[in-house]
Amino acid sequence: MMPAVEDKVLPRGALIGASGLVIASLVLVIVARLTHYQPDRPAPSAVVTQVDLRFADNPDGAISIYATPGEQLVDTLAPGTNNFVRGVLRGLARDRRADRISAEQPFRLTRWADGRLSLDDPSTGRHIDLEVFGPTNSGAFADILIASTQVKDKP
Repeated sequence: MMPAVEDKVLPRGALIGASGLVIASLVLVIVARLTHYQPDRPAPSAVVTQVDLRFADNPDGAISIYATPGEQLVDTLAPGTNNFVRGVLRGLARDRRADRISAEQPFRLTRWADGRLSLDDPSTGRHIDLEVFGPTNSGAFADILIASTQVKDKP
């Protein structure tokens, strides 16, 4: 007959250490949130292309993109497509609603000399470096930037 397996108890020191790590992590997150900590941004680079864009939700679920000023239609994102773009815009819109800022204010899409692509919300101060999400996701915004420069170049 096999001996009964004993219940093994974790050492008290390991439990205290793990609890300490969890508590320290929570404290650091709370301090970062309360002090509005922002990680260091990359060194400044020259602006290659910059465009102000307004995004409008259509009743059919599409998103119309307008270059401002002038409200020239740049592109329309069909319903169910461009999920990364939609997700980024939802996050920025949530911040605007929390600050009671109009959706009519444009966002600023910028291509930098070092190849980076960023999206800024001048009305809230939010800055998103799009290249950190990978080439496919940042490429969706690069396509919008290309379309907007082609619209601006038309007579």
